[in-house]
Amino acid sequence: MSTRNQRKTVAIAGGGLAGLAAGCALSDAGFDVTVYERRPYLGGRASSYEHPGTAEVVDNCQHVLLGCCTSLIDLYRRIGVEDQIRWYDRLTFLEPGGRRSEIGPSALPAPMHAAPSFLRVPMLSLKEKMAITRAMLALVPRLPEDDGSNFLEWLRRHGQSERAVDRFWKTVLVSALNEDLDRVSVSNAALVFRESFLKSAAAGRMGVPVVPLSDLYSRAGDYITGHGGHIELRASVEAVQPSISSECGAGGKTNLNATGPANSDSCVRLCVGGSELCYNFAVLALPFNTLERVLPDESLSLPLRRALNQFGTSPITGVHLWFDRKITELDHAVLLDRTIQWMFHKSQIQSQTPVSESFGTHTERREGTTPGEADRGSYVELVISASKTLLSKPRAETIELALKELAEFFPAVRHAQVLKSTVIKEVHATFSPSPGSDAYRPGPETHWSRLFLAGDWTATGWPATMESAVRSGYLAAEAVCRAAGIERRFLVPDLAAAGLMKLFP
Repeated sequence: MSTRNQRKTVAIAGGGLAGLAAGCALSDAGFDVTVYERRPYLGGRASSYEHPGTAEVVDNCQHVLLGCCTSLIDLYRRIGVEDQIRWYDRLTFLEPGGRRSEIGPSALPAPMHAAPSFLRVPMLSLKEKMAITRAMLALVPRLPEDDGSNFLEWLRRHGQSERAVDRFWKTVLVSALNEDLDRVSVSNAALVFRESFLKSAAAGRMGVPVVPLSDLYSRAGDYITGHGGHIELRASVEAVQPSISSECGAGGKTNLNATGPANSDSCVRLCVGGSELCYNFAVLALPFNTLERVLPDESLSLPLRRALNQFGTSPITGVHLWFDRKITELDHAVLLDRTIQWMFHKSQIQSQTPVSESFGTHTERREGTTPGEADRGSYVELVISASKTLLSKPRAETIELALKELAEFFPAVRHAQVLKSTVIKEVHATFSPSPGSDAYRPGPETHWSRLFLAGDWTATGWPATMESAVRSGYLAAEAVCRAAGIERRFLVPDLAAAGLMKLFP
């Protein structure tokens, strides 16, 4: 291993999943990594903090992963938190009134593995099930291209009723893509269904963290510092100058007292907290709607700026409720026909420790808990994706709506006392996967040979998800390695198809 002052230095702007994935990968490759994050914690939009109004640690929004998220799972294994994910192989759908439908795998080969349970669910008529099956079979041979139409139009062309759209397609896709179906490209929606529902039973398994999100991603920070890197919190990158003179020297990070002529490609200069620092390489792992403020004000940045202007965002709202009693035995459920879309029973999920990743995963109580402790009350988070209609609603009104609807699914809510409550709105939660948007998503390379991009909104082949964020970080790390004359591969192959899906590309 080379000494620190011989190692190439890399600055990463942004301590979200993309930046952390890039930082961990580059640390493995022997680079001296420094991550700058403007918040006092890591994780970006997948983070947790102590909420001042409740004195409780809350996630900014519930995040889940699927078995097909190979690069995200690789990151968890790399930083040693794979045992903090609770895996589920069945989804429970609830109608108002409490009637349940469950979809899960069987012994049949993919893509028919979920067919027996799907055909038994009472939430859809037989006619609707047959129409949904025909539409899904149209996705089996290959992914449709982004032809500029939206997925709602595609569903109507494939004979889907309004109820089938609302109770099946929308429940999965609005949650996965955080956008209304009439604003989602066909290619992005099709990829979600093909990768998760059709490819294999393992691909559709759902993983939920059993610890607050920042507990997961602080381990990524530990991984980077454990490899000799640095994590700088409450430190915002204010500007970037990709090409400056060799006054920086060959070693890497230095303070700059003179600008020098911008006629060399020796390093990248960052302005952080009023100081100017120089690195051999830099990765901008920032949301697209904040990236523009740090880009160089020169003609080479114009194409990227124009691309960024083509993108939009979509909001997510989380309603956090603490009850004095247990309101359900379910860990999670999809809630149909109402504003609230998902219920996550956080106190119950976080009282369990996953012990296996095989089907039929069981759990055991965490060390330090006693029998009955998890039954003393319920902490639940209700998630509303693409929550544009809630942005202007006052907090009290949103909580009142959520409680009224939740009681329709879980009657115990009517007799429970709400001990604490809060609403967290992420106004710019995710990149909007609108028709035609993929054409503008940039790769990790830029016009500047030492400056790279990462983020769930970049061209990863996936919609803007946690998996896309990690893929972007790995792709950026590979690009940095190539620029340094190193051949390394970090991106993990897609999950292999199973059963009859092996016959299709």
